[in-house]
Amino acid sequence: MRLLFLGDVMGRAGRAAVAEHLPRLREDWRLDFVVVNGENASNGMGLSGAHAKDLLDAGADCLTLGDHAFDQKDMMQFIQTEPRIIRPVNYAHGDVPGRGYRVFEARGGRKVLVAQVLGQVFMKRPFDDPFSAMDAILRKHPRGGMVQAALVDVHCEATSEKMGMGHFCDGRASLVVGTHTHVPTADAQILPGGTAFLSDAGMCGDYNSVIGMEKTEPMRRFVTGMPKARFTPALGEATVSGVYIETDDRTGEATRIEMVRRGGRLSPAGPL
Repeated sequence: MRLLFLGDVMGRAGRAAVAEHLPRLREDWRLDFVVVNGENASNGMGLSGAHAKDLLDAGADCLTLGDHAFDQKDMMQFIQTEPRIIRPVNYAHGDVPGRGYRVFEARGGRKVLVAQVLGQVFMKRPFDDPFSAMDAILRKHPRGGMVQAALVDVHCEATSEKMGMGHFCDGRASLVVGTHTHVPTADAQILPGGTAFLSDAGMCGDYNSVIGMEKTEPMRRFVTGMPKARFTPALGEATVSGVYIETDDRTGEATRIEMVRRGGRLSPAGPL
């Protein structure tokens, strides 16, 4: 299978870039399944139902969220009627709207597991253990057996925790990819057990910014230590950032991984 994962969509600029580039990428790369992290698509804080529809209409098969999953209040209801949206499996205790993982049907009837977990290191809330959560999910959905591919979105701050999750899932997931920090890393690789890994997919947003936010207010706070205004997403031309993988349907192993960058300020990258 040919699969594409796009990192955190950041505000209006990120949504516009996905709408512009994703339909062409689906066609040019003959993609079988696309996952997009929509965590910051609505003014940089969460995802609204309307903006979720826009990303799905642009060609996403699944949207993942993150620690801002329900910042847009209508997502509490919308996620219960839209099964293509996945929130973190360890978001909170008790009755949480939506699902933390799901098995989707890709082109040709092939099955794709998508799961998302929140990390614990440097995060603002003490989320439940992501490793035990992922262990239970992957045990129930063996790669190359019940599913032809398994994708894990690790939404957290620390690259060490993301790398730990990659090795923990090696041999069981097809892809483990980090989100949340909005900066693409250069460590795309296939681990010894056949799991593709990238510490962070980066963001779909304007990189002439501070992690997607207009520069003035973050810089003021760094220099003076004093806030003056709210953060607002940068509105320049955005780069679509993510990762492309190919997998073996028989085993679920990744056979190829390539970083993806299209448009905006960053140098282009992707499968040739």
